[in-house]
Amino acid sequence: MYIVTAEEMYEIDRYAIEKGGIAGKLLMENAGSQVAHQIKKAYDINQRIAIVVGSGNNGGDGFVIGRYLAEYGFDVTLFQLVADQKIKGDAAYHKQLFLNHSDKLEHVTESNQLKDRLIAYRLVVDAILGIGVSGEVREPIRSMIEVINQSDLTRISVDIPSGLPANDGEDVDIAVKADQTYIIEAPKVSTFCEPTSNYYGNWDIVKIGIPTSAYLEVASKRWRTTSEVQASFPNKGIYAHKGSNGRGVIIGAQPTMPGSVLLSARAALRSGAGLITVATLKENIPIIANGCVEATYHVLPNLMDRLSEKDLKAFEQFDAIAVGMGMGRARSELLSSIIENLDKPVLIDADGLYHLKTFLDKKAEKRATIIITPHYGEMAMLSNLSVSDIKKAPFEVSKQFAIKHKLYIVLKGKNTIITTPNGTQIVSNQGNPGLAKGGTGDVLSGILLTMIMQHPTILDGLANGAYVHGMAADLLIDQKQHTEIDLLATDVIEGLSQVFRTFS
Repeated sequence: MYIVTAEEMYEIDRYAIEKGGIAGKLLMENAGSQVAHQIKKAYDINQRIAIVVGSGNNGGDGFVIGRYLAEYGFDVTLFQLVADQKIKGDAAYHKQLFLNHSDKLEHVTESNQLKDRLIAYRLVVDAILGIGVSGEVREPIRSMIEVINQSDLTRISVDIPSGLPANDGEDVDIAVKADQTYIIEAPKVSTFCEPTSNYYGNWDIVKIGIPTSAYLEVASKRWRTTSEVQASFPNKGIYAHKGSNGRGVIIGAQPTMPGSVLLSARAALRSGAGLITVATLKENIPIIANGCVEATYHVLPNLMDRLSEKDLKAFEQFDAIAVGMGMGRARSELLSSIIENLDKPVLIDADGLYHLKTFLDKKAEKRATIIITPHYGEMAMLSNLSVSDIKKAPFEVSKQFAIKHKLYIVLKGKNTIITTPNGTQIVSNQGNPGLAKGGTGDVLSGILLTMIMQHPTILDGLANGAYVHGMAADLLIDQKQHTEIDLLATDVIEGLSQVFRTFS
């Protein structure tokens, strides 16, 4: 499933009309009819519905929705907030079709009028402004949105809550706070950004017949769906062996933090890795081995010096490396020696990210394929931006950083954004607040280590790993084995088997 900016959606519509031969009137008909069908399924026919329309395609969708809902038997009235001359083109065509079937259209020019009218209704369908909003919302629409937000009605937005920017990196002036949004064709970038996602309420996607080829021309962002995960998940052959399932090494853990690599190792093995070695200090091994008897060990004298030739030779035998968990932030050259000397995928998390920053901009050779897994605070540290700046524009910040430094980013959050060195992005939005606990990031690192060893591309491995991690937490909550309060990182590891059963 593609995710689009406003500009990309305009190009996709243009492609569908000019190259696909699908008339704009038909696309509008499809959009409105599909939204009406969803409303019919979800809401009581005895509830009176007000549809508030503006100019442009969003208003045109509102006229179609009104026509179909009236045909279904709903008591529907349309409130037009703009002058007649602003209803043009395809929207004017569908306005006339609505009037051919119903006379329940009222012109409302002031917010007090709208407030008085809405008292008699239970649902309000917001079809005022579309995806082209940027900056300040002007009067009288601004006051109309305030009236809608202050009402006790159930608020349903069409495609995007009116007033909300479609892209990231833009400030919200005022926008409808929807209870439900029916997104047309593809989710917009703001659907997955923390400052804007709550405006959508619950959301569903309605397809209107735009050909897939239209997206291939312009879109570079995708939302990972269950079907895509299942289709791309590797199948183990009957002749699989521990070597073919991936040999990984996890490096880290000061004596005060042995649990970090223990969690990563257990998660990697539970995710299907064939062999996992933990490279750590000698004193950590009894503690880690007590919790993970399946792992093997490589003793490091410390976590600060560059790796010896013997260590580098040993690590050459692995398919991928994870480093940084529990490593501490004292000055260290261990990470730089790995990246400069080993031609392997190297996943860097936690304290490793602080060490990465010290030489990220240096021109030293980097043989490794670098994958970083920061949360917002760590991304702020790496990019020298504020957390609020990153939350406002997570897609753009990640893209520019990945391209500049030629690395993969897994920006962790409710909507985890995976970015490749060429700027391609995938969103995984599984998971729940129960994951906001210490150790869950270590579990994710272990899962990702296994997935990048087993998938044909690093991007697929990262996307599917993020999905599996979040889904494990979701299943544990949905099946009432845990709550968001008591869920622990170790529970997520045990929940992985439930995820894999859904794929079989």
